[in-house]
Amino acid sequence: MTVEKNWYVFYTKSRHEKKVRDLLQRRGFEVFLPMQKVMRQWSDRKKKVEVPLFNSYIFVLTVPPFVQDVLQVPGVAWAIRHNGKPAILRDKEYKTIQRFLETGLSIEILPAADVEEGDWVKVMDGSLKGAVGQVASKNPGRFMVLLEAIGQVMRVEIAPELLKKI
Repeated sequence: MTVEKNWYVFYTKSRHEKKVRDLLQRRGFEVFLPMQKVMRQWSDRKKKVEVPLFNSYIFVLTVPPFVQDVLQVPGVAWAIRHNGKPAILRDKEYKTIQRFLETGLSIEILPAADVEEGDWVKVMDGSLKGAVGQVASKNPGRFMVLLEAIGQVMRVEIAPELLKKI
């Protein structure tokens, strides 16, 4: 009997995502830490730096018995729980995150609690053609995809004329 591997969601100590990723990889785990390049301003210069897309979140492809092993890694704070079980990033959500990152567009992450009710839409053209998500009612050009398992939202600017209500 084989147990299916899933992307389990873990919460790390603040600003420990890359260190935790490296430690987990050295221990043989497959890790997903979505990163994006952002422009940071210092007093004397601007520089593009790579930062985690989701602050303090890391995803580990494993089976349930090894969730405890991941929790023993220094820097891992706890496993995110959803409905009383360790939270799993579904394959559809995993592919959506990768697809958003591949566009190269600027992505803003918000806690799911900040999302207002809006229309469900489908992107009709462009690099995100076919993606389905929800629009914030305040700004129809902001396209969002709710990642239920981790209580986060990805938001990207898209021209309203590319969206079709479904």
